[in-house]
Amino acid sequence: MTITTVATSMPIAVSRARPSAYSFHEVSESNNVVFSRGSSFAKLKSSCNMYSTQLISQYVKNGVPRFRKMTTKAMSDSSDKNTLPGLPIDLRGKRAFVAGIGDDNGYGWAIAKSLAAAGAEILVGTWVPILNIFETSLRQGRFDKSRVLPDGSLMNITKVYPLDAVFDTPEDVPEDVKSSKRYMGSTKWTIKEVADSVKDDFGSIDILVHSLANGPEVIKQLLETSRYGYLGAISSSSYSFVSLLKHFLPIMNPGSATISLSYMASERIIPGYGGGMSAAKAALECDTRVLAFEAGRIKGIRVNTISAGPLRSRAAKAIGTGTIDMMINYSLQNAPIQKELFAEEIGNAAAFLASPLASAITGTTLYVDNGLNAMGMAVDSPTISEHPMIQKKLTQ
Repeated sequence: MTITTVATSMPIAVSRARPSAYSFHEVSESNNVVFSRGSSFAKLKSSCNMYSTQLISQYVKNGVPRFRKMTTKAMSDSSDKNTLPGLPIDLRGKRAFVAGIGDDNGYGWAIAKSLAAAGAEILVGTWVPILNIFETSLRQGRFDKSRVLPDGSLMNITKVYPLDAVFDTPEDVPEDVKSSKRYMGSTKWTIKEVADSVKDDFGSIDILVHSLANGPEVIKQLLETSRYGYLGAISSSSYSFVSLLKHFLPIMNPGSATISLSYMASERIIPGYGGGMSAAKAALECDTRVLAFEAGRIKGIRVNTISAGPLRSRAAKAIGTGTIDMMINYSLQNAPIQKELFAEEIGNAAAFLASPLASAITGTTLYVDNGLNAMGMAVDSPTISEHPMIQKKLTQ
């Protein structure tokens, strides 16, 4: 399906803007951007990418300033003939395939918007059982408010492809899935088939984004996780990225960029984040380094992953609201920068990694988490919170 609208071709930069008065708990939007929640995939519902939508006014009393929202601003008009000032993110003439968009509330959507704001053409891979709902919502304008770009135009999605990243080829699909009503009416949705379809339709791509994950037993402790649950998390959350790059590599232009999404649980203990998801994210980051070497030597393709901070999303609810709230509150209290983390900040980081400005960056895990990953101690711990130096820092 092709959704026809006016696409932007503006490079972007980041500036400060006043916070929106809207609540970010359900659908958050401002005059310029929409900050999204996690994808609603059933099989991919246990994403580690979580973001908080709550304000942190309760921390102002401790001397913590209320930070303002980061907002994407246009730097020039849409004419390709204009000379670009400074060092803008310019992706005009580039084509991106974003795997893992199921609605307008996910990380994939936020990344697609930032790429589109920089001028890239957007192709989308959507989980087969929700394809009709997603396409209908696009066609009927239900996502129009969240498609608004900095110049006032709407993000254009050139084409939506059905995709189930759990299956590499048609031969891998079990009979019960083939005959499922949820898959009826859709064809060519395995990873290889989607890559072949994109080749037939467009010839090549320049940016590949992996924005999907699933842990069927994520609410279980690791000691309680079955082999099925553990391997399911690895298959959906990490090997799916290997397979995507493997099958899209032949149609990726030299110097292309790939981006995936990780989480700090890959290297640190995060109680409540179970079912083998921490191992899946560790595998994803390890694979990022190995693939950076292999794809880099083949076509000069850059391979990076973004480790996003704790954020509340629809997908994150799979591990329990209480667990998400704990992670969010911990980050707000202990991260070096005490502010909300917005999906747009992940999107803008992805746009940077996909741009020529990051031409020498590959094999890297980029933390976009307000600095929480750098902390070795919890400053709100009763053990150290009364220390004179800590107390002074908290009340300045």
